[in-house]
Amino acid sequence: MGRTSSRLGSVTQREVHDTTQRAVLALGLRTGPVHAELRLNERGAWIVEVAARSIGGLCSGTLRFGEGTSLEEIILCQAAGLELSSLQREQRPAGVMMIPIPAAGVLREIGGLEQARAVPRITEITISIPCGERVEPLPRASRYLGFIFAHGDTAQEVEHALRRAHERLTFDIA
Repeated sequence: MGRTSSRLGSVTQREVHDTTQRAVLALGLRTGPVHAELRLNERGAWIVEVAARSIGGLCSGTLRFGEGTSLEEIILCQAAGLELSSLQREQRPAGVMMIPIPAAGVLREIGGLEQARAVPRITEITISIPCGERVEPLPRASRYLGFIFAHGDTAQEVEHALRRAHERLTFDIA
């Protein structure tokens, strides 16, 4: 699950930023999108992955910039040297849950979609694997069943809405 804004304290956020910046500069990345994943423990922030790429899949739909500009539009404008009116990200908390695959087999049906979509603060639920296809759970999975998106007034509201919506979904996998 990904969400904004961070619940991490300002010191930890600064450490994540600085660690990421050092990794990006060590790789020689100066312009363009960067995807970074880190793990935190009692000894600090540790790089898991840094790549010259955007956020994967449909997750970028969580991010909103300026007057409705998408992340992809920003990346293309920057690559083409075009002016952007604003890079300011929407400050309202948002989140996405990548719907995990609970078991291996053939996906027969997903239930509870209407109930999940009715959860307050849920803005969209997208199913990306059609019924009838074979599915594998992590760690063998190469994709998710879909994505649940939410916006709210606090990060806690967003996270709670995502979890409540996911709880309403049922998966018939044979």
